[in-house]
Amino acid sequence: MNDAEIDRVLIETWDDQQLSRAERKALKGIVEDAGRPDDERHRFRRRAFELATGFLTEAPSGEVLAWLEDVVRALWPASQAAAGSTADAEALFSPGGAIVERVAAMFDAARHAVDVCVFTITDDRIARAMNRAHQRGVKLRVVTDDDKSHDLGSDVAKLEQRGVRIRDDRSDVHMHHKFAIFDGNRVLTGSYNWTRSANDHNFENAVVLSDPGLVRQFQTEFDRLWDTFK
Repeated sequence: MNDAEIDRVLIETWDDQQLSRAERKALKGIVEDAGRPDDERHRFRRRAFELATGFLTEAPSGEVLAWLEDVVRALWPASQAAAGSTADAEALFSPGGAIVERVAAMFDAARHAVDVCVFTITDDRIARAMNRAHQRGVKLRVVTDDDKSHDLGSDVAKLEQRGVRIRDDRSDVHMHHKFAIFDGNRVLTGSYNWTRSANDHNFENAVVLSDPGLVRQFQTEFDRLWDTFK
């Protein structure tokens, strides 16, 4: 299904601000029948969060949040819904939409803070998800490469203009990391640059990890770079 078709399905469930039993069953059936069910779940979740932003202009926030919770419960078992993941460790690959959808879903699920340490950001879909998180009050910090942040198509300056805290490496070498820490308990890392070419053309990988020891090591590295590039 494309985004327009997903939106149509979700908007139908919004008509009375709650999901009926039949609508829950239909949502589950759609994602389970997809060729890659996990990817489809993340796509539905991302579109639900984007639609909810518009719904907030026509309904009380409590009703919108209740609808979002219903959608998430329909897509994932309760034990997995809060984390937005179906496993403690997860591998994704490109080309295709798997990684960009997962990255966007992780930003949409973030509640408190996301620390991003990436070489470059030029994929508007990821930048929009970052901005949505920032607008919800999630604390974002970004460390990126000083050379790449000025490239044509870079979203770094736009994010900084919207209030996201950015620090460039300001060195003679590249800041070539590609990882992000979500709410202090999950890390996304791999070869994947946050660019459209990485998603649409390149053979790339990304993994999502939640091992506390690994998360702490990534957090230590991020904090070191954040302090270094003051």
